[in-house]
Amino acid sequence: MQLKELSRQSGVSAASIKYYLREGLLPAGETVHATRAQYSARHVERLELIQALRRIVGLTIEQIGGLLRMADDGVPRLALLAAVQRVVLNLDSRATAGGGPGTPAADAVVRLRSWPDSPSDARNALNAHLELMESLNIPVSGELLDTYSKAMNDVAGLDIAATTAPESVDRLILTAAVGMHMHSQLLLKLLALAQASHAIRRYERDA
Repeated sequence: MQLKELSRQSGVSAASIKYYLREGLLPAGETVHATRAQYSARHVERLELIQALRRIVGLTIEQIGGLLRMADDGVPRLALLAAVQRVVLNLDSRATAGGGPGTPAADAVVRLRSWPDSPSDARNALNAHLELMESLNIPVSGELLDTYSKAMNDVAGLDIAATTAPESVDRLILTAAVGMHMHSQLLLKLLALAQASHAIRRYERDA
């Protein structure tokens, strides 16, 4: 298909497509002659991914470019998913840079849930957050970590099962990024509703 048809099928303006081509987010089409190129279903899929990352997840062009370069370079899926998680969930770069020793609480959770005892951005971010809570004298009991981590373990199992299904790397990034963003927001909203419900039961008699 030509640029006009690509624009029609993807719903992305020709000007935006040309911008993504210049920025390297979209691979060049197959050259027909000096002023014309042909595009394929792969370009439609890539444009769908770019639009979702921008409009749904809210990533910048720079962030999108970083993920797409990793995809085009053929990095392993585990590293790609870690990069998606770091960007989408905005894991604190200060927490991920050093990869220092873990906190006893985070280490206990890993053992309790039988999670792999391996370094990751997510584990570093958890360590940093637990250290922050400790510095603010906010107690985190073993019972609380047990309850929270069990619930999250069940949720994460469902998420990753859906995320790892697509064969296309672009589709993998799309399902992972949108899923992480929307599911994390869903969890927060469910938590807010649960907290509000418990508060209503406890205090409605005083109203």
